[in-house]
Amino acid sequence: MSIVAIITARGGSKRIPRKNIRDFLGKPMIAYPLQAALKSGVFDRIIVSTEDAEIADIARSLGAETPFVRPDELADDHTGTLPIVQHALRWLIDHGEPVKHACCIYPTAPFLTPEVLTEGITLLKQQDRDYAFSVARFSYPIQRALKRTPSGGVEPFFPEFIPYRSQDLEPAYHDAGQFYWGTADAFLEGRPVFSERAIPIVLPDHMVQDIDNEEDWLRAEFMYRAQRLAEAERQ
Repeated sequence: MSIVAIITARGGSKRIPRKNIRDFLGKPMIAYPLQAALKSGVFDRIIVSTEDAEIADIARSLGAETPFVRPDELADDHTGTLPIVQHALRWLIDHGEPVKHACCIYPTAPFLTPEVLTEGITLLKQQDRDYAFSVARFSYPIQRALKRTPSGGVEPFFPEFIPYRSQDLEPAYHDAGQFYWGTADAFLEGRPVFSERAIPIVLPDHMVQDIDNEEDWLRAEFMYRAQRLAEAERQ
């Protein structure tokens, strides 16, 4: 049974137009996670799910497959990730490709590495769980979060935690938005990702950056350049 990567890359993006194939330091953004998947060597097939002909052409030129066109009803602003993965898995199964494990990879994950993808599938198999996905630690205790009041002031969300020292509060984590390993059965049955059946793979801060607006994009470029410079200096 196959192990497949499913990269979800629709053409529409309102806040950063065409961000999945926009140039990111010399390459289309989608090239970075796609090449990480290729270099990992753990996938039998790497498939890009898209409704966009230009994205499909670029994906194929980078070594991915685009064996189907994503239906329009799965390519709008409101479609979640799970229906897209389910559609891809059902297409593969219907075309004679039984799948054991799948990894949903986001196209705007330039910091994704082959090593962490390999770690994900290894842990998933060893621990017999439904999912393994990337998380990052919040840099500031969420228990001491503040909110603005109608009068223009501030007040804590959790007043009871304000007297505590930061180091005495439980660490909190968030979805890093890079990849989601899972068994095909878990995806197809719609089992919840955020559960006891999931393995969190904690990434360091320098490997995580959401890219939802232009400021995020610039920050990601700065971070990427800094990492490449540091790597060059170590060699």
